Amino acid sequence: MTTRVSFALLTAILVSVGAAQESPTPTPSAPPEESPALSISPKESTTPPPAPEETPSSSPARSVRISFVPPPLEGTISLGIYDKNGKLVRVLHQEAKLNEFAIGADALITQWDGKNDDEEDLPAGKYRARGYLVGSLKIEDLGQSSGLAIENDAARNVKVRLVPNPLRNDRRSIVDIGVGFDSDGSYLKTNDDLPLVTVSEMPNLIRAGITRKSENAVDIWQDDGTTVRQFRISNLDQMMAFDCGEFELK
Repeated sequence: MTTRVSFALLTAILVSVGAAQESPTPTPSAPPEESPALSISPKESTTPPPAPEETPSSSPARSVRISFVPPPLEGTISLGIYDKNGKLVRVLHQEAKLNEFAIGADALITQWDGKNDDEEDLPAGKYRARGYLVGSLKIEDLGQSSGLAIENDAARNVKVRLVPNPLRNDRRSIVDIGVGFDSDGSYLKTNDDLPLVTVSEMPNLIRAGITRKSENAVDIWQDDGTTVRQFRISNLDQMMAFDCGEFELK
């Protein structure tokens, strides 16, 4: 179902986020008590210790300011940094709430330090930031299942139609959705490995699969070597894509 949201709602979203970020005025703290001065005996040397040897300084910090208007849909934001070849090099935000971003005059603001997910400096050049706002998905745990479901029914990815973003005037876009897992559990992800939403916190998974249940729902199986569990995720069309544009890392 296509969602039409006015710019007034978007403004309300930004205003509400700004209000959520305001902190109460701090109360003045009492001045610290003065500590007694230390005396130096005549036998103690007043010669300062030698200065530590200088080490080569690390490369200067690089920070890129990224601003964007969030899609007018309630939910969480996953945002990635992509190189000129369209490869995801950094998951900048995963399932982030709006109040985790700084509020600009007319947009949300975040920073990128020019590093990849392994904390390595990336080469200078052009990069792009884009992501998804994920609405209220329904995740059901259907209990234990047969491992044959993964082998016979599950696929690598399924195509999902997204709600068009009215701020971009784009057509109803389609995204390939898959399932990923790590030591913390499983999650829905895009075909280029940007995590979108947590499915479960089941650890020690060894495999997982996904299959379409209906136009806006998928079934997921995950296996930890002893138990296979099945999940159903509905309302998948409640997602919007957005693009922060291209920028240059120096």
